[in-house]
Amino acid sequence: MRFTLIKDIKKDATMGPILNGLLIFTLSYLILDVIVTSSTLGLFFSELTTTLFGDEEEFLDPLSEVVFLEHIHTQIFFMMMILLTLSAVFARVSNKKSYSLLLINTTMLSGLSTLITLILGYYFSTLFLHLYIVSFFLWHLTALLMTLYSLWSLNFEKSI
Repeated sequence: MRFTLIKDIKKDATMGPILNGLLIFTLSYLILDVIVTSSTLGLFFSELTTTLFGDEEEFLDPLSEVVFLEHIHTQIFFMMMILLTLSAVFARVSNKKSYSLLLINTTMLSGLSTLITLILGYYFSTLFLHLYIVSFFLWHLTALLMTLYSLWSLNFEKSI
């Protein structure tokens, strides 16, 4: 994370392309994560409950605990990497520090809430799945905004 130490990122010939690449990969991840989650777990309550708990009328088996825990484990890793690197870039390129602090905290808390509410929904009550859906979309939306703003700031603003 050398970019946090460089005074003017635009004058550094190596950090601009590296950060652009990182942000493009982050943007790709966020979009593809929604698509993958839609096809594996589902993005809405009825799809989620059918995937997690099965459906006897349609002869669909519930998601096994091992597969569920593997999903959570990989989500923790990928979410941590995306959120930490994106937050570092966004905090560096953002001009309005109070706004960036609010957006970073919202993204971090909604990402954490996504993991916790999915676990609570699987083990305790399906009511938590409603909170999971809200927090899932909130963290993806705020992370998407942070990514797009960072790309804009890095490429089109005069000074960072």
